[in-house]
Amino acid sequence: MMQETDRDIHISDGTMNKEEQSPNNEEMVEAFRNLLLLHGHLPDKHGDHNTLRRFLKMRDFDLEKSKEAFLNYMKWRVDYKVDLISQKFKFEEYGEVKKHYPHGFHKVDKTGRPIYIERLGMTDLNAFLKATTIERYVNYHIKEQEKTMSLRYPACSIASDKHVSSTTTILDVSGVGMSNFSKPARSLFMEIQKIDSNYYPETLHRLFVVNASSGFRMLWLALKTFLDARTLAKVQVLGPNYLGELLEAIEPSNLPTFLGGNCTCSDHGGCLFSDEGPWNDPGIKEKIEEPSTIEDAHSETMDKVSENAPANQKESLGKVMITMEKYAALKTAVKDSQKRIEMLEISLHETKKVLIGLAEIIEAIQPNQPITKCKPV
Repeated sequence: MMQETDRDIHISDGTMNKEEQSPNNEEMVEAFRNLLLLHGHLPDKHGDHNTLRRFLKMRDFDLEKSKEAFLNYMKWRVDYKVDLISQKFKFEEYGEVKKHYPHGFHKVDKTGRPIYIERLGMTDLNAFLKATTIERYVNYHIKEQEKTMSLRYPACSIASDKHVSSTTTILDVSGVGMSNFSKPARSLFMEIQKIDSNYYPETLHRLFVVNASSGFRMLWLALKTFLDARTLAKVQVLGPNYLGELLEAIEPSNLPTFLGGNCTCSDHGGCLFSDEGPWNDPGIKEKIEEPSTIEDAHSETMDKVSENAPANQKESLGKVMITMEKYAALKTAVKDSQKRIEMLEISLHETKKVLIGLAEIIEAIQPNQPITKCKPV
């Protein structure tokens, strides 16, 4: 049985952890980009630096495995019509679902990451399934994930002047046990877990499971078999005496009263209905709409890393810049080659037509009888 005092989790208190800062890993991102480009798999969208790095981390920086995972992700986006869901899907039952399954984003932790909270002990699954379907809820979940990637993380990055690409999650499991893991609950859990782990990898910073009873700990033994080692290393299961742990990571003013904090969000009908956070700041949202903002933010972060890096790391960062220049030159060369190939194909097609015409002319003028030689007189 897991003890409540266990602290065997990875904690990062900077803009990026040492692994993310590593110039070698930055070089790997560029190598990954080049690999996708050379095989014609680098998309115009969703091929940004941070996305590529997440898929590399997901597969321990193995280029071929990362490529396979990334291509599966892009195929899923097309097959599942993710862009259409993000833009057009309307979850009209939002308010009713929240009543029976309390969850939502609420402000940020001390490092500027968004906080996501679920009160699983208050979930009424029967009422939830009357209000919506698993399919519709999964679509809503995808829409929320897309919002987090395109709005919440960039907003938190701007507000905190740090690179933010992961979430601090709190699950309140008061009263949850084996009896709660019914067939519909398992189906929903498995579907959400598959989507998050395969298509939105490396977006969990920390997971606090609070108010865990002995009944939940039995359930946890079953649930943890579905999670990979990287995710499990970020999970901390706590009993009722969890507040100290939460306050190490979150300011009391950003923590709801039902978790021991000071916030009520009374103007929004409660903290889990508020979606309160820097992503609602009009000034920040305006900056996010500027195409260069996010890339500039990443460049500034890398500049800070470079300023504080030792000589060998600065040399590696210099190699990254050279790699990027080579990539730009390679991209131009590939485009030029594609144009030349297209022109060559057109030329070959025209040549083929000429040869066919010439063959027809020769066949038409060829005499029916063989030519005989004249004898000398």
